[in-house]
Amino acid sequence: MYPNNISLSNRKIISDFSCSSCDNEECLIKKNLGKLSDATFIEDKKTLKCKKGQQFIMEGAPVNGLFFILEGTVKVFRTGINGREQIVRFAKEGEIIGHRGFGTEEYYSIGAIALQDAKLCYFSKDSLQESLIQNPKFAYDMMLFYANELNRSESKVKSISQMTVRERVIDTLLYIHRKFGDLRGFLNLPLSRREYADYAGTTEEQVIRIFSALKKEGLIVAQQKKIGISDVQVLKNEISEHNYFLDT
Repeated sequence: MYPNNISLSNRKIISDFSCSSCDNEECLIKKNLGKLSDATFIEDKKTLKCKKGQQFIMEGAPVNGLFFILEGTVKVFRTGINGREQIVRFAKEGEIIGHRGFGTEEYYSIGAIALQDAKLCYFSKDSLQESLIQNPKFAYDMMLFYANELNRSESKVKSISQMTVRERVIDTLLYIHRKFGDLRGFLNLPLSRREYADYAGTTEEQVIRIFSALKKEGLIVAQQKKIGISDVQVLKNEISEHNYFLDT
C-alpha cells in the first residue's frame, strides 16, 4: 500500500533500497535485521524521493505508516495558535518520522517537510505492527525508542519553560551544532531566521536581535542564512543549568 499523505502529483517512488545494504547503523530496522523472523514488511517497504521543500506528511492526515530517513534532512512541525508553525525537531539519516501517532491515533499530529532532497523508507502500519507482534526483540527496541523520545520531550518542555528568549535561541544553536555539526565554519544546516524562531518558540524579530547581540559579543558569525558558532563553550556555560545536552 502506498502512503496517501503525499499528493499523487508530487509522489515519486524510486527503486527500493535494500535494508541489508543500508549504511544507517542507527536505524531500528537495520539493527534488528538479523533477528527478524518475518521479513515480509521489509519486502513490502517503499522507497520515496522527496524534493527540497516538499511536505510528505500532512498534519491531520490518516496515519498509515512510518517513514525512516535514508538520506537528507527533515523539518517536523505542528500548527499552533493562529496557524503559527512550531518546529518540533529536525531529523536526519536513520531517524523515524511519524511515530507519535503510530498505533495510538488515527491521524498524524505533526507535519513533515524535506529541508533538502531526501530519500525515505516507508513501512505500512499494518505490516509493521504485525512484525512487532511476531518479534519481541524488535518490539522491545521500539519501546526503548519511545521511552527515550518521551524523556527528551519532557526535558525540553521543562527547560523551555524556564529559559529566557536569549537562552532558547542559544539552546537552538547548540542543538543544531550537536546534531548536524559544522561545515567550513558554519552550522551544517542552513535555516532561515523564521525557522530558528519557530523552533525556539519566539519571533523572527527577537531572533534577529539576539543574533546581532551574539555577533557583537564575538560568539557567532553570520553570512546570510549561514550561522557559525565562534565559542561553543561560552554558549554552553550560559545555559548549562538547563541541561542543554539532553536534546540531541
